[in-house]
Amino acid sequence: MSSQTTSLLPASAVIDRRQFLAAALVTGAVSALAGPLEAAPAPDAALDALVARMTVAEKAGQLHMEAALSYRQAEPAVAQFNPFVPPVTPQQARAQFAEQLARIRAGGVGWIMTPMDVESMILGQKAAVQQSRLKIPVLFAADIIHSDRTVFPVPLAEAASFDPDLARRTARACAVEASARGLDAAFAPMVDVGRDQRWGRVVEGAGEDVLLARLFAAARVAGFQGKLGAADSLLACVKHFAAYGAGESGLDYQGNALSERVLHEVYLPPFQAAFDAGALLVMAAFNTVDGVPATGNRHLLTEILRDQMGFGGAVISDFRSEEELIAHGQAEDGADAVRLALNAGCDVGMVSGLFPLHIPALVAQGAISLATLDRAVGRVLRVKQAAGLFADPFRRLDPARSRRPAPPAHRELAREAAIKSIVLLRNEGGLLPLRAGPRIALVGPFGPDADNCHGPWSTFTPDAPPVSLEQGLRAALPDPALLTVAPGCAIDAALPGGIEAARATAQNADVVILALGESQRMSGESSSRVDIVIPPAQQALAEAMAATGKPLVVVLRHGRALALKGAVREAPALLAGWFLGTETGHALAAVLLGKVSPSGRLPVTFPQATGQEPYYYARESSGRPASGAPDELFKSHFIGLSDAPLYPFGHGLTYGDVRYGPVQAARAGEGVVVSASVTNAGSRAVEEVAQCYLHDVASEVVQPVQKLVAFEKLALAPGETRTARFAITPAMLAHLDQACHVVAGSGAFDFWIAPAARTGTPARIDVGRPT
Repeated sequence: MSSQTTSLLPASAVIDRRQFLAAALVTGAVSALAGPLEAAPAPDAALDALVARMTVAEKAGQLHMEAALSYRQAEPAVAQFNPFVPPVTPQQARAQFAEQLARIRAGGVGWIMTPMDVESMILGQKAAVQQSRLKIPVLFAADIIHSDRTVFPVPLAEAASFDPDLARRTARACAVEASARGLDAAFAPMVDVGRDQRWGRVVEGAGEDVLLARLFAAARVAGFQGKLGAADSLLACVKHFAAYGAGESGLDYQGNALSERVLHEVYLPPFQAAFDAGALLVMAAFNTVDGVPATGNRHLLTEILRDQMGFGGAVISDFRSEEELIAHGQAEDGADAVRLALNAGCDVGMVSGLFPLHIPALVAQGAISLATLDRAVGRVLRVKQAAGLFADPFRRLDPARSRRPAPPAHRELAREAAIKSIVLLRNEGGLLPLRAGPRIALVGPFGPDADNCHGPWSTFTPDAPPVSLEQGLRAALPDPALLTVAPGCAIDAALPGGIEAARATAQNADVVILALGESQRMSGESSSRVDIVIPPAQQALAEAMAATGKPLVVVLRHGRALALKGAVREAPALLAGWFLGTETGHALAAVLLGKVSPSGRLPVTFPQATGQEPYYYARESSGRPASGAPDELFKSHFIGLSDAPLYPFGHGLTYGDVRYGPVQAARAGEGVVVSASVTNAGSRAVEEVAQCYLHDVASEVVQPVQKLVAFEKLALAPGETRTARFAITPAMLAHLDQACHVVAGSGAFDFWIAPAARTGTPARIDVGRPT
């Protein structure tokens, strides 16, 4: 039904915009996270006095982040921490490091990114707090996305667990390890909603859904930061603000033309969740939003981020993104870029060096006011204070601690996370789990491969190499001789005689496990793909294996949803195996051999073809919805292709037989209670993810065909029935109108409790009108 805006509602029915952005789910779906921290550090008179003592050049230095140098940079064991740094001789390393120390002593550097060794970090911090005029500590930061000494599954894989508390625990482990080698902050989590699977960086987030993105954003911030200021706390720098995941055509760095409404409904809520969880840093995005680059966008960085969302921390640019304002065509030159970025609300420039170079002259000219500069410096100092650096700038700089290996519990956590991230997509005839004693042919480039287990943005110096699928299977099988291996092809090229050798191996086996997918270079930054399919050489191998007639189990390695075809698509058993990190092989073997039942669910929609992208479940309703037939005319689908996904968001099978009862919906106060029985009719215990979706049947702004509002993980013994019950609050029913006013839901709503999006039969109920 048509709804009213909040300006027309009585006080009891009003939902303000920030409440809408931060609307939190409190059900059995999510373990309790750490309590929210104050997102805006309180003003401190001593810090204000410190700002007043600083020269303009020293203030500019606090807003400058430099790439780390090291006097040991020529040593291979040190250089491997940052392989992007050009090789140097020992003499060059010492000279360059001495120059950086001199800039720190002069107050010209406030931040150091991607440090290589604690010994050099200690010297840098001593230069700042013992040898500079004002004794202000530097802050050390790096990309700690899903690993340090231990490599956990990539964030997209971890989102498949539908377990935010798992993400909190893995982020906590990363923080313990990274802070041990001196880091104060992580350029993570990435909370961009990713709805186009061509985009390579979808691998770094929680997928296509707003609720899932919000929950995982809050969890990861809580995990990274722990007890803020503690020696094992890592400041979370949330990225990329904003709508980086909405780039046109799924192309990295590309802009978008989002409406304000879509920006606020889809792309900002995960950031609000992160800020409410205590994040004090946010990274400006590379992209434009409605034609204005994010780093130079005052509407985005000040009016929305600070005035509307209440963020009080510091904004840093992405790698040289302030300098990129020139290439965008917004800035005339470097000085103009600094003027635009700082006045927009970007407090720290990453690596370009433009801030210290141009701020003094811009302030003298009046192009940047002293008040604007002082606000930015004050934010930076309060962040450093929150990190505990003024109290003890060396709290994380302990050479002995930096050399200790990760606790054994982190390796156990990596295996748990990997197992919970695996999604069973298809299992015709109950082919999985594999029965005891079969002869197994492991075919495909990712069987023996250990170079692509970690995935993009993983550590360069893990404690231990990853476990390959081959190694995991051999360790788990009662007789390792039951396993024979034939790569068959390279990742993106044929091998001479490769298919013939693989065919012979398959003929002598009872079942074929086909390990296919993407290399880790195919996902991540600067890795958009025009066609999200299995590479042709691997597809040819799959067709040859299918032709043998042997039972075929496909295990995918990937960092996005894929458009599967041919023998891969039609394989009787199919696992989404992602980039699972250190424990890849052990986790996959546990699922394949039935030691555990899979419990993962897709955080992204698998399309039938790349041309459907961007393809996601929560699309707006069409005036000509397709019925499902691929040949019907004048309906919303592509020629020759139904509108259905290959696998919908939320899909995932178990080794049980899970059945859902009819959905019941009833009014409860100002909200609704929705429930359904869930039964495990199988012979094995399982963990089912019951998902609650809704649809506003009629609204002045067209609403998504479905929207996930809650979920619950149910442990079900064989034969057990439990009730999934969800309390739907007014905030969950609300939406935004074209002017971004919050509108309270009213009238008819459809509710589903189902194993995935686009499945099940809804219950319709009139939720009434606010009173």
